[in-house]
Parts: sequence; structure tokens; C-alpha cells
Amino acid sequence: MVKNHLRGHRIEFSNNRWVYSDTKEPTIETHKSRNCGHCNLPQTKEGHDWCLGTLKGVANACCGHGVAKEAYIQFIDGSDVRGKEAINTVNSLRNNKNEGGMAAKLPIEREDDKNE
Repeated sequence: MVKNHLRGHRIEFSNNRWVYSDTKEPTIETHKSRNCGHCNLPQTKEGHDWCLGTLKGVANACCGHGVAKEAYIQFIDGSDVRGKEAINTVNSLRNNKNEGGMAAKLPIEREDDKNE
């Protein structure tokens, strides 16, 4: 069985569709309404990862949802950073913003994904 992650949740390919491993719900039907599998928080009203909020100079980004190698930032100028560099950059950008409600820092990686 093929397995992967989606927004911090384990998913698997079963009966010609991707489903969440824990509930067997099709990802295509619930991926926008399901909270992040890492921080258990919803997307912002703008559709951003809650832990990122809106970052100045960023076109789009992903926190990696606990998997460092999946994190990325694409800047408005077309450049990008990925992996741990992206997480460190997010932490730096967020420290400059000092917005309330967000975790102090994004972790580099989730403990249970270090050995996968």
C-alpha cells in the first residue's frame, strides 16, 4: 500500500483514491476542513497555515506540518527556500512580525517523523 502525508496527517492510496489512514475518509472531500495534523489548528481565513499567518514578501508557503523536508517558502520575487532553511526563515520573519497567537517558533521536525 502506498502511504504519504497530507497537512500533517498520514494518508494512504486505497481503492484508487487517497484516504486518511486514521478515518479512511477521502482526502479530496475533507482536506480543506480538516485541521493540521501537527498543530491541530485550522487554516486562517486567508487559507494560510495557522502557524505561518501572512508573511511579508511571501507569495506562498507551507510549514511542512511537522515534516521539515516538506516545508517551503516561495517569495514574491520568484526565489524560494525549502526544508530546514524554510523553517528557519519563517521563524525569522515571524519574530520580526511578533504577531500574537502563534507558537514562539516552528519546530524543525516532528519527533515521530525523524525515523521514517
